[in-house]
Amino acid sequence: MNDRAVAVVRAGALTTVQDLGRTGYAHLGVARSGALDPAAARLVNRLVGNEEGAAVLETTVDGCALRPRRAVTVAVGGAPCPVRADGRPLPWGTAVRVPAGALLEVGPAVRGLRSYVAIGGGIAVDPVLGSRSTDLLSGLGPAPLADGAVLALGAAATAVREPVDAPPWPGPPGELVLRVRLGPRDDWFTSGALRTLTTRAYRVAPASNRIGLRLDGPALERTRTGELPSEGMVLGAVQVPPDGRPVVFLADHPTTGGYPVVAVVREGDLGAAAQAVPGTPVRFVTAP
Repeated sequence: MNDRAVAVVRAGALTTVQDLGRTGYAHLGVARSGALDPAAARLVNRLVGNEEGAAVLETTVDGCALRPRRAVTVAVGGAPCPVRADGRPLPWGTAVRVPAGALLEVGPAVRGLRSYVAIGGGIAVDPVLGSRSTDLLSGLGPAPLADGAVLALGAAATAVREPVDAPPWPGPPGELVLRVRLGPRDDWFTSGALRTLTTRAYRVAPASNRIGLRLDGPALERTRTGELPSEGMVLGAVQVPPDGRPVVFLADHPTTGGYPVVAVVREGDLGAAAQAVPGTPVRFVTAP
């Protein structure tokens, strides 16, 4: 029995394996996928001594519980949450040692949505197209965690990395401000719709997921009626379906689509979108 492994005791609402994604395959219809909050994934990896692209666990809302078969170094970051080993509280946002056989509990998010669990050596599932990420839209990569699953771990780093004494964890946003560049199909919308997009507030809808951030708020009026032939879609595209309410494409987005894209969000702003709970106010601002 491989002792460099962890058993999944409680998978939670949605816990997936994620790294920094699979790039270079959009022409084949494969999205990047990867951690929705890549800065958090990089930082928890750094805390435990992994390379920044090592595979971690991304939990959603209610965390997960794991039992390592040998002593491991663990860091939990992203959305703040309680962390315990055999009922004993552990610090969040820093590296801790968890004994073999202990029950590691990553609790519900106190703020935000998604917590990230890095384990020394990384999650060693088989890569698909160069990435270990779970893509919920295409089904590529490992399936979401299930109770009773066993995850192999890679070899822990032997070199000592520079410690992080005070990690710069950003708090989950009280208001999500997304910088956008208009286009490529902004000419499909009235001038009033473009003013609405950049001056009115929206709110994160409960139907949001890893594919897209769905928004409630004022509809955007079009100047054209039909639909486009399918064309390429990019991370951060603000697509507008027939109901007029924008959808911001996230990591598991489709690579083609026929609804017009009114704007594209700067990639650096999308990590905060991963932590925006339903009801969070959203504003779009134009940026060069």
